[in-house]
Amino acid sequence: MATKRDYYEILGVGKSASADEIKKAFRKSAIEHHPDRGGDEAKFKELNEAYEVLKDAEKRKRYDQFGHAGVSGNGGGGYGGFEGYGGQGQNVNFDFGDLGLGDIFSSFFGGGGGQQSQRQARGRDVESRVEISFEQAVFGTNVDLNLNLEDSCEHCKGTTVEPGHELKTCKTCGGSGQVVSVTRTIFGNIQQANICPTCHGKGKVPEKVCTVCFGKGTQAKKQTVRLKIPAGIDDGATIRLREHGEAVANGPKGDLYVNIRVKPHKQFTREGDLILSNEHLGMVEAALGTEMDVATVDGPVRMKVPAGTQSGSDFKLSSHGVPHLKGSTRGAHIVTIIVDTPAKLTKRQQELLQEFSQEGGNKHKFWS
Repeated sequence: MATKRDYYEILGVGKSASADEIKKAFRKSAIEHHPDRGGDEAKFKELNEAYEVLKDAEKRKRYDQFGHAGVSGNGGGGYGGFEGYGGQGQNVNFDFGDLGLGDIFSSFFGGGGGQQSQRQARGRDVESRVEISFEQAVFGTNVDLNLNLEDSCEHCKGTTVEPGHELKTCKTCGGSGQVVSVTRTIFGNIQQANICPTCHGKGKVPEKVCTVCFGKGTQAKKQTVRLKIPAGIDDGATIRLREHGEAVANGPKGDLYVNIRVKPHKQFTREGDLILSNEHLGMVEAALGTEMDVATVDGPVRMKVPAGTQSGSDFKLSSHGVPHLKGSTRGAHIVTIIVDTPAKLTKRQQELLQEFSQEGGNKHKFWS
């Protein structure tokens, strides 16, 4: 592997050179070795790598102390993505701003002197929102969304051309979609390609513009979109419908993003795939044990409560919770038992509880 040259040597300055001297040396060498003036591309890259380090006080300090190892990953960082003169240099990150050459180089490397990539126009993405019930979120549902969107013009089918006519080659750019301008710089004449202002990069223009949309290619329309909401969806989830957004002339539609809001339930709450609820039980039933009907999203379910159940005890009803979005199984329904203590007692009830307390060895007298 070849040994890297000293950065000071590359720029032709001493180690005690000031920042201004480094800048002037780089500018002089950059003009001399720039590929557009017939210079050596490898030397130009080497110059930029050296300047990227020495112009920065911290990087220069590390370089002076540790050499190339101290700036590993930094040297040449401003040259990443360059594929040669005339190539696609959009990723180039030269820092010529402090030399007064920023505008020249950004223009040059933005186009690279070659064809600019033409991106196909795409319709605007649209956001919407729908509110569903707790049960609909659990089991899934279908919802109709009534939207007013830009859709393809029915008259010209989105082509912008009046029926019976056709698209013709743009006279401004000759069908290339670009116009080339020449800028005189200190490096010589530099060509820059820009999107054609007449055809907007398409290379073709309507022979006769559509008389309904006037060349826009779209019309505002009221439309209904059927949205399938899967079982198990949660509050705040977003569903994406590809190409259900707004239309654009001669291009694909944007996407439709629907935010799902789930209404709170009076009795149930949700944690992931679990459904939670509370059931109240009298203290006698809790002490002796009982069976009770518990409300679930599937309807009433008979649940056995064993004797001695304490308030706050949880019981699990398997497969009565929320379906998993990516599976066929369901979570559980967790029932929390709340034992109710009577606030008012008859005299006879008080006596019975006193007898119960005494038989149980409790010597405290709870009622007078």
